[in-house]
Amino acid sequence: MSKVTPELREQLKNSCHPLIDGVGTAYGYQPSMAAGIVFCVLFGLSMIVHTVQFAWKRTWWCCVFSIGCLTEVIGWAARTWSAECPYNMTAFLMQISTLIIAPTFFTAGIYVLLGRFITLLGRESSCIGPNLYLWIFVTCDIVSLVVQAIGGGMASAATDKVNGDTAPGTHVMVAGIVFQMASITIFVVLAADFVRRTLRRRLLQSMTGSIVPLLAAMVFSVVCIYIRSIYRTIELSEG
Repeated sequence: MSKVTPELREQLKNSCHPLIDGVGTAYGYQPSMAAGIVFCVLFGLSMIVHTVQFAWKRTWWCCVFSIGCLTEVIGWAARTWSAECPYNMTAFLMQISTLIIAPTFFTAGIYVLLGRFITLLGRESSCIGPNLYLWIFVTCDIVSLVVQAIGGGMASAATDKVNGDTAPGTHVMVAGIVFQMASITIFVVLAADFVRRTLRRRLLQSMTGSIVPLLAAMVFSVVCIYIRSIYRTIELSEG
């Protein structure tokens, strides 16, 4: 944006203008419309499936997965918007805030799910009690989101000013991401210990039905969220 006048920059930020050669965007690139549409559809379908499932089974705590999917849909819709309007700051701030928040709903559901597994398989399957997972890690997620929201607000306020410095806000957001990364790392270690205890003591041998596939899906989800957290930490650390 350094190659345009402040007046034109403000106009670009508040309108829909296609990519201009030599004029950078807040992303550092032009978001892909195809990716935005694909992920909107995938998360939208997942939201519908989870909503029907928790309403049919009356497992109301599973609504966090539907809320997470809805938040992802909003975020990816904003990125689709950015594909057409890469300079629009409303679209940029909408996607960055929702895509940061969305995984928190998924991790909250995973904390509850792991607690249910511990209750089902026995206390010997975990080094801490099932309720502690929810209280400890949801609290950490909330603290992280508050810090990230403060940083996002600071960065957003800076973008509204001519020659505003977004670095302080970005640094605060990075602090929140790093804190979240640390808490997820601890959770991953505890979840790995749960899997180790479960396999070593052969606690799954008496289980039938969808227990084993559900446990496998939970482990896969944890791995994906952890990889995403690593990527997000590196991304924001680089500004």
